[in-house]
Amino acid sequence: MKIVAALTDPGLAVTAERQGADLIELRLDLIDGDVPGKVAECRDQCSLPVIGTLRSAREGGTYFGDPDEWIGRVRSILPFVDYVDIEQQFSRHAPEIRAAGKKIIASFHSPAMMELTALYAIERELRSFGDIVKIIVTPRNEDDVIALIEFTRSLKQPTCTGVMGGEFRYARAVLALFGSELVYCHTGSLTAAGQYSVDEFVNLMRLLGKRT
Repeated sequence: MKIVAALTDPGLAVTAERQGADLIELRLDLIDGDVPGKVAECRDQCSLPVIGTLRSAREGGTYFGDPDEWIGRVRSILPFVDYVDIEQQFSRHAPEIRAAGKKIIASFHSPAMMELTALYAIERELRSFGDIVKIIVTPRNEDDVIALIEFTRSLKQPTCTGVMGGEFRYARAVLALFGSELVYCHTGSLTAAGQYSVDEFVNLMRLLGKRT
């Protein structure tokens, strides 16, 4: 399990590293101004692996463009990142990202919860173009949380699972204990409702004996 510090301000990457983050996610759709310049500066100042994410409005972000505009914006930051987050709708650009030597986090975010059969189908599709699969859903009740834990525990390849919203915030921590590869936290402004801060999550894992 690794902690990802999701940032809207690349200047906080050094702080996130000091707090105990293992990776940095730069939310390109939430960064103002000279985005490539800020990403390059982050790369110079921080030693952690960097994820570039241009999250669409359809999956909880603020990017409203099409796949061609998406790849145009991502190309500008490729030299400065180690991973690129790619949603299904942008997956035709995965070969170009891979050819650039970058790893891919293939992601899916849903405001609903699916049956287990649907989750496994989504996982297979994402696995076809991603190195790490990221599936984030919105549980309706505790039974959904338990089903998501069972799904996470059953997967043998690198997968990140999580929840949207704050109602079942604790599931973010529990899923990390049952095999979720990554847990997304924040330093500075939240990038999603219900996130723990990096400090909070590091301390929580220490209390549980899962981090030194």
